[in-house]
Amino acid sequence: MISDVVDLLSCPHCATALIVEGSPGLRLVCEEGHVFDVARHGYVSLLAGGGAAGTADTAEMVAERAAFLGTGHYDGIAELVAGVAADSASVAPDDSCVLDLGAGTGYYLARVLDVVDRPGIALDISKHAARLAARAHPRIGAVVADAWAGLPVRGRAASVLLNIFAPRNPREMRRVLHPGGRAVVVVPEPDHLRELIAEYGLMAVDDRKPERLREQFADRFTVEAEHTYRATPSLSAAEVAQLIGMGPNAWHERAGEVRSGGAVTVAVRAYVLSPR
Repeated sequence: MISDVVDLLSCPHCATALIVEGSPGLRLVCEEGHVFDVARHGYVSLLAGGGAAGTADTAEMVAERAAFLGTGHYDGIAELVAGVAADSASVAPDDSCVLDLGAGTGYYLARVLDVVDRPGIALDISKHAARLAARAHPRIGAVVADAWAGLPVRGRAASVLLNIFAPRNPREMRRVLHPGGRAVVVVPEPDHLRELIAEYGLMAVDDRKPERLREQFADRFTVEAEHTYRATPSLSAAEVAQLIGMGPNAWHERAGEVRSGGAVTVAVRAYVLSPR
């Protein structure tokens, strides 16, 4: 619920505190008088510019993501993230939250909140994703926000910061993470989905991704640990189409080319980062 996390949010225009007003509908109001209506689906948009970027996931992409995640093929990734997050949350204050930057449908954040007794904030630039995230767990407050802009979250608010297959903004991530907290960043390994890359000409993962990630965070974070997850689930043709359609390859309409299912490599690496 937004009301449960409003104390951790801030106005995207002036960075002042927000409060909840409830008549006639829920809305957030800052100290300078900026007003943000809470959508009937339960999320609030705190985009400073007032509109989502053209790269935000569409309703179709979000529906495909929800359908694929519902198959359980990525449950192993969610379990890895939840375990790492539970260990990380124990070293930060009890009044902090779990913040998911690029939360999508809230799938991973919900799994973390099942084992971490903190409020959760799901940030995503897609209003379609925020609709689902708002209902993914009773302790999630869903916010539409841009990862590349100043995040509408007060400094040091997060004990755990999740960033899973999503854009990364190290400067803002460091600002909102408590000094005793940890960031959990999950990225694909170079052979992630290699069968689909070969079959359908999907975008490949850069072999230098680990090196580039370390360079990106070097000034503000220290890599404390790395964990990998690998599996080779057998997917139906419909599941392959969902997997392609839920990500950036959907912009190239590759999902419509799916001809059959088969074994697909799932390979990711989770980095545990501590703030410098």
